[in-house]
Amino acid sequence: MEEFKNKVIVITGAASGIGRATAKLFAQSGAQVIVTDQDEKPGLETVAQIKEMGGEAMFIKCNVSDEKDVQALFSKTIQIYGRLDLAFNNAGIEGNPALTGECTSENWSRTIAVDLTGVWLCMKYELQEMEKRHQGKIVNCSSIAGLIGFENLPAYVASKHGVIGLTQTTALEYAKKGIRVNAICPGVIETPMLTRFTQGQEESMAKDVPMGRIGKPEEIAEAVLWLCSDKSSYVTGQSLAIDGGWTSK
Repeated sequence: MEEFKNKVIVITGAASGIGRATAKLFAQSGAQVIVTDQDEKPGLETVAQIKEMGGEAMFIKCNVSDEKDVQALFSKTIQIYGRLDLAFNNAGIEGNPALTGECTSENWSRTIAVDLTGVWLCMKYELQEMEKRHQGKIVNCSSIAGLIGFENLPAYVASKHGVIGLTQTTALEYAKKGIRVNAICPGVIETPMLTRFTQGQEESMAKDVPMGRIGKPEEIAEAVLWLCSDKSSYVTGQSLAIDGGWTSK
């Protein structure tokens, strides 16, 4: 329970779903959690849930596609805690479904801005702080859509493939600087994003999962925890599929 005692972690997109589950798990493990999201009310609810468990957390509102917001997020984190040990760059949107030839420029730009540029911006400032102490762990949230194609989601698929490439490049750059960088690739997970995408018909997708069920956010959180722990000390630049076997089909 004290594995991450006195460690400071920033988790983006922590107002719900995978981000919230991960924030709660790290708090249970002793970490000081910076909960950040563009949606303030559910973000504060995540903080409240953590404090009810006896954990430590605070909320900082941030739009990860806005560099000024991101810079302010990490400036405030350092101002309060004086350090940054871990980061889970999880914030993302699915965009509007459409064929590649019918995807609008607005949808493309917004999805790439949040899902890919947002990850890069966060890493830019995370790495600056971690490099000062020659240590740190970063986990980026890609998707099985970063490993294979999905119809009607050109911007989302492109952004998630980009996250994997960015993760690999950054891992190589910082491997000798004491910083490990990995990505997770969740499959069909019980989250508000999945509900929006399937219009409430999540269970119909379970039939396509080899394990025959939808994953839980807590199962993803456990993988993030492992990648941030010393138990994965020789792992960097990897993209871990957590998908019930989907990408093995």
